[in-house]
Amino acid sequence: MILILGGTGEARELARRVPAISSLAGRVSNPALPVGEVRVGGFGGVDGLAQWLRDNDIHAVVDATHPFARQITANAFEACQRVGVSFLILRRPGFEPQDGWTWVDSVAEAALSLPGSRVFLTTGRQDLAEFAGCPQWFLARMVEPPEPPMPARIEVLLSRGPFTVDGELELMRSRRIDVLVTKDSGGAMTSAKLEAARQLGIPVVIVRRPPLPPAETVATVDEAVSWLGTAGA
Repeated sequence: MILILGGTGEARELARRVPAISSLAGRVSNPALPVGEVRVGGFGGVDGLAQWLRDNDIHAVVDATHPFARQITANAFEACQRVGVSFLILRRPGFEPQDGWTWVDSVAEAALSLPGSRVFLTTGRQDLAEFAGCPQWFLARMVEPPEPPMPARIEVLLSRGPFTVDGELELMRSRRIDVLVTKDSGGAMTSAKLEAARQLGIPVVIVRRPPLPPAETVATVDEAVSWLGTAGA
């Protein structure tokens, strides 16, 4: 049996193409569910995941989580190493660097690198606390409502992609945005804001992806399907 660590469009596409159990973290209240068997929630760290892999006769794990889901990727790599299960990371390519982008290594560093006064923040609700002490005005877009702490001057916009360039242009103009802060998540669903920022001449502060463990990594679902065939899963 195959385990897909999911929550992304790539994970859902892979689940349509191969028989598997899909695992979701459960942080979103109404997630888009993949086809097939689905489990929701954590495994209890490396030990819990290793035991779950044994108990469920898992022969291969494909980590198709969000590029910034650092902990589950690290845990899955270690658990698979421990029990001798084949492990693959499926990660969509990051964004192509553009002029006017400032790259930082963390959300905390992004909070210290804000060149403007009206910030369009799209790093997610779990990172909002990093900006709590910032004096700028924020438009923070996310899927789920945030919890304190958060910036004192903030408008929260609850919305789920994909987004269009025209829509992002209208949003940035109406809020008089002068800096965009985002993560290098890659993918077409969230790239429109970067094109809108380019057209408007708005600087972008972009957080680099965390490093991956030394595991085999592919960029497409087709490559993942081929790897699963080679792995005998």
